[in-house]
Amino acid sequence: MTRAGALLLLCAALLLITGGNCDNCPAVREDVYLFVGGTPEEYIAKVKEYNTNSAIVANTRRLKDRVDEKLTEEDKQNALSILNKIYSSSLC
Repeated sequence: MTRAGALLLLCAALLLITGGNCDNCPAVREDVYLFVGGTPEEYIAKVKEYNTNSAIVANTRRLKDRVDEKLTEEDKQNALSILNKIYSSSLC
């Protein structure tokens, strides 16, 4: 797995573990799934639900494009598999 993939997993795990707030888990889960496995348009639409700042949206598109460029399908499947294990934790 690439460094970007490892960083993605670390960030997702920290978001879920530190809060322990079950109300946030479904929203974070959907966002992370779209970030890893969704299309750029799906992910941008999700981000626009929360933030319409043009600079944020532009950076979001660049970040999503970079993830899609750098992570292989196997990397993405591995990331989603690990995330599923995190989501099934009693902390979430």
